[in-house]
Amino acid sequence: MSIKAKQVAGVTTLVVLVVAGMTAVQMASLTRVRIGETASRAVQLKDAILYRAAEVVKEAKGDPYEALREDGGLRSILFSAVTNQPENNTMLYAVIVDPKGVAVAHSTPALEGAAIPELNDLMTFKDASSFDQVRAVWDEQQFELREVLLSGNSEFGAIRIGASTLLIRGEIIKTLQGFGYTAIFALGISTMVAMLLAQWMLRPIHVIQSGLTRLGRGELDVTLDLPGQEFADLGTSFETVSAQLAAVRTKALSAVSSGTEFESVMENLEDAVALFSPEGELIFSNAAMRALLPALVSQEGAAKPTLSQMEDNHPVRQLVERALAGRKSAGPVSISLGQTAPDAEQEAEHLLLCHAIEDAHGRFLGAMVVARNLGYLSHVHTTLNYSRKLAALGRLMAGVAHEVKNPLNAMTIHLELLKQKLAAMREPITVPAGPAGGSRTLDLSKHVNVIGDEIKRLDQVVVGFLKFARPDELKLQPVHLASLVSEVTSMTAPEAERRGIIVKTECPPSVPEINADPGMLQQALLNLTINACHAMPDGGTLRLICRPASRRRVEVTVEDTGVGIPPENLGRIFDLYFTTKEKGSGIGLSMVFRIVQLHDGDVEVQSTPGRGTRFRLLFPQV
Repeated sequence: MSIKAKQVAGVTTLVVLVVAGMTAVQMASLTRVRIGETASRAVQLKDAILYRAAEVVKEAKGDPYEALREDGGLRSILFSAVTNQPENNTMLYAVIVDPKGVAVAHSTPALEGAAIPELNDLMTFKDASSFDQVRAVWDEQQFELREVLLSGNSEFGAIRIGASTLLIRGEIIKTLQGFGYTAIFALGISTMVAMLLAQWMLRPIHVIQSGLTRLGRGELDVTLDLPGQEFADLGTSFETVSAQLAAVRTKALSAVSSGTEFESVMENLEDAVALFSPEGELIFSNAAMRALLPALVSQEGAAKPTLSQMEDNHPVRQLVERALAGRKSAGPVSISLGQTAPDAEQEAEHLLLCHAIEDAHGRFLGAMVVARNLGYLSHVHTTLNYSRKLAALGRLMAGVAHEVKNPLNAMTIHLELLKQKLAAMREPITVPAGPAGGSRTLDLSKHVNVIGDEIKRLDQVVVGFLKFARPDELKLQPVHLASLVSEVTSMTAPEAERRGIIVKTECPPSVPEINADPGMLQQALLNLTINACHAMPDGGTLRLICRPASRRRVEVTVEDTGVGIPPENLGRIFDLYFTTKEKGSGIGLSMVFRIVQLHDGDVEVQSTPGRGTRFRLLFPQV
């Protein structure tokens, strides 16, 4: 389970526990109140029956039980015990019994003369714990209030008032339903709040993850912009670790003279390289040499491959043996060795050299063979010539585009003259309608407008192509980024204010200067800031940051909190004429990329849809 899921689960669980606790307290409180009300009503009813029964017994001239049974007032009191407000009544019965428990007068006359079983004492239940009360109510237990009737010093009978907890249980169920709806609502709200809170709290983790990614790419000057004092301390610790790694890496590179680093470098060389001991044993060979010496490589199952395993007349063997015998370099020799590709019909021409190797004390260590692929050098030369042709073609196309603009301008002028003449004509132009005779009026203004719109569109395409293809003359000079960024923010301010965007700059005067064309660099930064404003139609934050970077470079970051760039479009944003805007030209970011390239810089883009985009420009210091 992720940290975000754990946090959301923890908050929602806490809310559920709080709601459950409140429900339990409310349920216990309601139960105690309703039991208290039931006990109070039973006491009132008992007092009324006791008072009336005492009067009846006192005035009776015959059997007192018969007098109690026949007294209308007493019976009315008994009957009202179970009929008064039946929707809120918790009374089961009211009865006067004799000492044997036989009903003398009952709220239900049919039960008179029957033995009435005793129930648990109501007053004891009233003083019980909340847990016992709730459990008894939930089990629908019944209780009664008892009062002994005395005649003189002897027990005459008893008054018993029965009570039920069924109604109380119904009220508790309704209360639980209400709290259930409240719990569902609170759970939904708490889940949304917990997700937002988790997103906010986990943002520093995403920043740290991005920093670790950059650290893994080899950028050892990574700084983290973390909010809050606690996270700021973590960012400082991260920067300290980054600096320590940079120091360790520098020390390791300076100390490495052989081993894994050496082999890694040798393995990636275009030239084929092999090392032989003074006895002719193969010590090392890179991938290119192993491809050229299959006979020797095929014998590497042996403990130590040697020159003796090659053919006697093999050029490599002859050259190495001559170098080992004379303990001095031999060559160069041009030979045909190996093939340029698996499907090649001819062997590639190689320039073979053998160098004698000695240590610092002049001791002979062996020979190093280097085979350079002349065919590859020829391919590089061809590629350079092709690049020159492409550059010339680009200049030619720029000239063609420039020549196209002149006819377009002439067409625009004459089209405007044609519009004026058509507007000055008082009578419409009519032409024959067809073989049937008659005529029809021509609406030439519509066609003229279409031609004008197409000329404008073609002119915009040519202008955009000229901006991108025409060679630019850089006017390089030391540029102070703080003043340049200040000018860019001043030019962006009206657009940012109109959209409710907060612009923040972090460009201290201590940032090193760069060698750049101020106008072109200002145009690149302005394109990025205007694009950032367009990406935040509902407002947000635009940040421009300048700071030193590794390898004597300066970093300029333009970061927004806008809609972001979809992953499928991220690799195409610098393509000429690519745009996702309805009225976009697709030239702005292409010009940014080209301007940075002209300054020997690099461009990096990081974007998350819905969270924003960050452009990172890297320029060499002066």
